[in-house]
Amino acid sequence: MPIRNAIWTVGAAPLPLAEGRLPSERMLEDMIVAAPRILSDEWMLIGRQERTGAGGIIDLLAVAPDGALVLIELKRERTPREVVAQAIDYAVWVEELEAQDIAAIYGRFAPGRDLAADFMARFGQGLDEDTLNDSHQIVIVASSLDDSSERIVNYLNKRDIAINVLCFQVFAAGDQQLLSRAWLLDPVHTQVSASAAPSARSARESEPWNGEFYASYGIEGNNRSWEEARQYGFISAGGGSWYSNTLNLLNVGDRVWVKAPGYGFLGVGEVTGPPASATDYNVNVDGADRPALEVLTKAKYHREYADDPERAEYFVPVRWQHTVALDKAVNEIGLFGNQNTVCKPTTPKWRTTVDRLKAKWNVE
Repeated sequence: MPIRNAIWTVGAAPLPLAEGRLPSERMLEDMIVAAPRILSDEWMLIGRQERTGAGGIIDLLAVAPDGALVLIELKRERTPREVVAQAIDYAVWVEELEAQDIAAIYGRFAPGRDLAADFMARFGQGLDEDTLNDSHQIVIVASSLDDSSERIVNYLNKRDIAINVLCFQVFAAGDQQLLSRAWLLDPVHTQVSASAAPSARSARESEPWNGEFYASYGIEGNNRSWEEARQYGFISAGGGSWYSNTLNLLNVGDRVWVKAPGYGFLGVGEVTGPPASATDYNVNVDGADRPALEVLTKAKYHREYADDPERAEYFVPVRWQHTVALDKAVNEIGLFGNQNTVCKPTTPKWRTTVDRLKAKWNVE
């Protein structure tokens, strides 16, 4: 069943807050536009009330750091299963959008602004037109979800269709109203499903996952040091939950191929432990464990967010099987790339990438 929240006052005689409602769906939409973090810390809104080619109107459109589009459909009352079908119909239109179409949508949403410049300012990385809208996900925002819609959404997710539901509730607190939210499914699963699915725009065919994980190790802005990752055996990510959550896909014994955006593939290794936050992670120095943030001095590792569980850096220990220095990174034409920190690619390009790296590095 979808999550339902109850909020109580704190004190000697706790009292439950009465559940209320917003006067209109438009008010919720206005709130999200004013404060997009109501939906996610890691998305950038790029469109609102955008008409599709089939006569429908998409409530909101956002873009994720990897260039994936997020179609957001708002419903204030209970969501009938027809709304799920409507959202999928809209997704058919979204999937076919080209870079110039998306730029035009942003131009209507934020007149006079430049999508590429604002993407760089928001995410600290360039917008790659070749991978923009290579994937997408659907998010339905509703006050509650009927059983039929929940079954449909769960069914689609089991088949790696990137769709999720964000349930919200309104509570009265004196003269104020409070808004709470709860995801029906783990957003990490939806993010991974979107990144793994082949794009109709690039005419790629899906194939079974080969069991090898891909990892993106971002070193831009001195956030991380590859030299220290090689020396002490780890990969890491942080600065927001979108970047660090996918580290949880990795389990002990998994093999991961690591690429630094802008450089190329740098190494492959075996995961030896679960993710740990920067304040809890230790590295081995001369046979003794020491706090990572004391030892790692060649990069920032988001130290300013060390006490923030959403933005802190998280580390995964890796036993390297092969690594190369930055100036020896493998960056050949046709090799796989993705902005997600960790993913399970199901495209032929990933299989050929792994085969090429195995041969080049003599890795079994």
